[in-house]
Amino acid sequence: MSDIKLKGKVHKYGSNVNTDEIIPARYLNLSDLETLAKYCMEDIDKDFVKRVKTGDIIVAQNNFGCGSSREHAPAVIKAVGVSAVIANSFARIFFRNAINIGLPILECPQAVEALSNGDEVEIDLDAGEIKNISKNEIYKTQKFPDFMQKIIKAGGLLGYIKK
Repeated sequence: MSDIKLKGKVHKYGSNVNTDEIIPARYLNLSDLETLAKYCMEDIDKDFVKRVKTGDIIVAQNNFGCGSSREHAPAVIKAVGVSAVIANSFARIFFRNAINIGLPILECPQAVEALSNGDEVEIDLDAGEIKNISKNEIYKTQKFPDFMQKIIKAGGLLGYIKK
């Protein structure tokens, strides 16, 4: 299995970021993910889409992705260019939806506590390491099992099944 490494800047949020804050329900009549991505995090961070760059990483406290079971939330995070989400904990359905669409999510309280907005981070999914390049610190997290890495590398469950 080839190593999956992700690198980007941190965008940090608090606890209980729900799916309606990730993508407000008022936009769900739009079907194109690129169009939906323009509204990602709009209700809790108006400037998020202006600041986020491809590869960046969302960091949050507890229960990230709570609320509805819509797959739109992780899909729009991925569509805006975010490469991973790190949190203390995730809502179970969000966790499953994120993996299904190929968005890596990691539970790592040590990283959540230490990381700040704007920190540059590199994630090694195979080694289970989150490196804070800005502070020269490494935080250990659970390694992604091979089958989950294959799903992520394939861009999600559908891509994995097609292979």
